[in-house]
Amino acid sequence: MLSYKARKRWSLVVLLVGLPAYIVAAVSLVNWIDRPSFWIELLVYVGLGFIWIIPLKRLFLGVGQADPDERQD
Repeated sequence: MLSYKARKRWSLVVLLVGLPAYIVAAVSLVNWIDRPSFWIELLVYVGLGFIWIIPLKRLFLGVGQADPDERQD
């Protein structure tokens, strides 16, 4: 299990590096299938938008909260 600080750092790396790379890959995939109709294209983008969340959900849980290991004064 990753510590709070490690999860926070990794989530920042994923958002700044991984997500733009995933967006480029998704757009390339849609362009590779020769511009389908609007509804199919929308369905592909929405599906790919949910797919990237599934493996990374546990990484982002609680990152916006206060550090649970930090000592309260």
